[in-house]
Amino acid sequence: MTDTLTIGVLLFEDVEELDVVGPWEVLGFWASHVTSSSVRVLALGPEARVVRGSQGLGLVADHALDEAPPLDVLIHPGGNGTRALIEDTGHLEWLRGLHERGTVLASVCTGSLVLAAAGLLSGRPATTHRDFLGKLAKIDPSVEVRNQERYVDDGDIVTSAGVSAGIDMALHLVARYDGAEAGERTRAGIQYEAPDPVVGSGA
Repeated sequence: MTDTLTIGVLLFEDVEELDVVGPWEVLGFWASHVTSSSVRVLALGPEARVVRGSQGLGLVADHALDEAPPLDVLIHPGGNGTRALIEDTGHLEWLRGLHERGTVLASVCTGSLVLAAAGLLSGRPATTHRDFLGKLAKIDPSVEVRNQERYVDDGDIVTSAGVSAGIDMALHLVARYDGAEAGERTRAGIQYEAPDPVVGSGA
């Protein structure tokens, strides 16, 4: 990497907390303690304000979506709040716009249902929380649903399984952008013992 890599982590009402803070810890630790490249991680929301997670934790969005800088990567968490986002035409159009501009979209848990609702997973391999694999297929029957992988990397779209799998996906993104050694140093630094084996996938 030469220029600054800008990663946005999306916040919304009823977001699943670990979907947010798991990847945030991985990416933040990498940016602060591991990489020699320029990486910034931003918290984004519909407005710059506190949102309340599914378990009641307050999380602060520092940037409103319409004021956010260009993103190289967007982390789209899951949680109960995705039920509304699946029906939110403005949000779906925003995601399609990011995709068209070349932003890598990375979902955690039921965040992939929102990507599917936006038509961004058509004909592609993807995964989600194990309890929602059927719903993913229902939203878009053309999705190649992967029910064993912790994460699925299909290039410009990366999806992960439920909740804690977002940590594995974020570590994969570190390795993807900065090499396997950086990924391992980050994993060791946050003292995360990954499932054995971590099953990922490429297209």
